[in-house]
Formats: sequence, C-alpha cells, structure tokens
Amino acid sequence: MTNILISGASIAGTATAYWLRRHGFTVTVVERAPAIREGGYKVDIRGAALKVIERMGLLDAVRARSTEMRVATHYDAKGRPVATFDADLFGGRTGDDVEIMRGDLNELLYDLTRDDVEYLFDDSITGIAEDGTVTFERSEPRGFDLAVGADGAHSVTRRIAFGEESQFARDLGYYISICTVPNTLRLDREEAMHATVGRTANVYSTRQDTGAKALFMWSSEPLAYDHRDVAGQKELLTRAMDGVGWRVPELLEAVREAKDFYFDSVSQIHMDRWSKGRVVLVGDAGYCASPASGQGTSLALVGAYVLAGELAAGDGLEGYERELRPFVEANQALGPANVKGMVIGSRVALWFQLKMIKLLPRLPGRDRMVERVTGPIARAANAIELKSYVE
Repeated sequence: MTNILISGASIAGTATAYWLRRHGFTVTVVERAPAIREGGYKVDIRGAALKVIERMGLLDAVRARSTEMRVATHYDAKGRPVATFDADLFGGRTGDDVEIMRGDLNELLYDLTRDDVEYLFDDSITGIAEDGTVTFERSEPRGFDLAVGADGAHSVTRRIAFGEESQFARDLGYYISICTVPNTLRLDREEAMHATVGRTANVYSTRQDTGAKALFMWSSEPLAYDHRDVAGQKELLTRAMDGVGWRVPELLEAVREAKDFYFDSVSQIHMDRWSKGRVVLVGDAGYCASPASGQGTSLALVGAYVLAGELAAGDGLEGYERELRPFVEANQALGPANVKGMVIGSRVALWFQLKMIKLLPRLPGRDRMVERVTGPIARAANAIELKSYVE
C-alpha cells in the first residue's frame, strides 16, 4: 500500500497528508474548494494533539499565531455587563492548551505538505470502486491503494462507501451559526455574549483581527432546509433569534451581508467501523464530536497521526481502530454535556450560571469549581498514549 488519496484539505486532510508523506507514502489530496480555506472560527489544541503538533515541528509557529484572547463578558438584554471572567476558563483551557484560528492552523499544515503532496483543488470524488479506482467530478479516473475520507461531518466519501449520513448522525438538539461581522463592539481579544433560555449569542475578536466573529447557538427540533440555500439558512437563524435583546438585532442585520456564513445542526457521527475495503475515515467524517465538544481539531490531529503511524507500522486499519477508539469515545462524551452549559435550558439554570461566574473569583472552593469545568476536557484530551511511530 503506497499510493493514497485523501478527500478533503481541511485540518484532518492536511495533517493526514503530512504524516503519510513522512512515512514514505505517495499522497494525493482532492479538495472541492479552489484553494485552502482561510478564516473560519477559533479552535483549541489540547493534550495529545499538542504532542502531535510538537512532533510536526509546528508548536512554536502555532503559539505565535495564538488568538491571545483575554476575557469573556456576559451582558444582559439592555447591554449591561453581568459577569466577566478569564477567556481560558471560558474555553476550558488549562496548562499548555492553545487556541488558534482554524484557517491559520490549516495554512501551517498546508505549507508543510505543498511541496511533497499533490493537491487537486476545485474537484471532488464521485465514486470508489472495489479495485481502488476513484472517479472525480473533473479529473480523469485514477487508481489508489487506499482512499481516506477527511471531508467533514457531511462526508461524501462516507456516503459513497458506507451509506447515507442519517445512519450515523446523532442530532444533539441544537443548531449553530457562525460568520464574520463588523467589530462594532470594538472588541480587543475579547468575547461578548448574551444568553436567554434556549438561545445564546456570542461575538469575539482575536489578535490582529480587524473584524469579529458572531456565533449563535439555540435549541431546536430538527429543521428542514437546503444545505445549499444560504439565504434560507439566514432566515432560519433570524427566526430562531427573534426577540432576543442586547446587540442581537444589529448582529442579525450584519449576518445578511456575511460572505462566510456557516449553519449546521450540532450533531455527532457514530460508526461501528471507520474502514471498509479500500476506504477509511479520519476526523469529523468518521467521528465528529460536534462543536460543543471543543475537541474536533484535536481529534483530527490525533486521528491523522495514528492512522498514518499504524499504516506505516504494519498494523494497518485494525491498529488504527484499536488505538484511537477509546480516545474518540472519551471526547465524544463531552459534546452532550458541554452543549447544555452553552445553551441554558431554564431561567433558574441561567440565573445560577451567571451568579456562579460572577462569584467564582471570590469563592473559597474556586479551584474545585474550575476543575469541574476544565477537568473532564483535560482528561479526554489526554485519553491516549501516543506511540512513537517515527524517530
């Protein structure tokens, strides 16, 4: 097995390309977008994923591009600050954990691979035969020893090889939307948010960012919509946030002009197997933990490292499943618990959360309270002992 195709050039795809190439495989990456995707939202790298980044020689570069977020502030409906606390605590970060913009991380990974890996942009796979022949929308059919699906939670590769997404998706009962908006709040490495029962709005601006990102989350029954109809998705968001105070009406007006609008359910992907024949899945395509877990990027980085390492070591796809599954299960377990703290289900729970945030710096048991927030994330982020596949 020497010639490998990767479908998708986001974090999971570019990281897998790096490790496969480092182990001596010939690698081709096909990506639907015309170039590596820029921008995106901020992501965390923790625990075992930090070790992967270090083994790639990227740790200093990643830290140099840290978001440098300082504080997070809750506001009431009239715009009055209710509680302010440390941004790392808000993000569940401890120790050496680092936060970086998704586009910055992917650019670093792409730069590591662009000279040694073949990239086919503005193309996508349409079929994978049992003999490894892959057909594309634009390129001529080609044969590969293995096809790696690294094309996200709505993976085309998974649908082709394993079946429809509905078999594997678990809807957690929430929706999320993110886009770029003007920084009218004049935020400087800050997060500003407002929460009501069942709905949360968050705006943040990171280091050297002249704009801001608006993030909305809300609880909802499953919504029927066209994934290609952005205008329709923006209308669904507007309806969901109707009547919410603070700066939300202003933010929704800005959303109408956003060019990078993202909208999706907060869902996970659960599969009994991540490989079938000549196809294997990595990252969100195989084991999406949902944005609520805060561990999607770390799962992609660790998954890429383990997949390439096990293929090179000779244990192959069986070794990949064996080594990675406990880590995936530990991190997927974070999603359902975390999302309930991000979108509050009752007035009493919302009052209590804001009161605790306000009092936390003065509480005698502060360290224990902080550990209740950060401890489960830290334990899941370190729930794997990484093998040394390369010297």
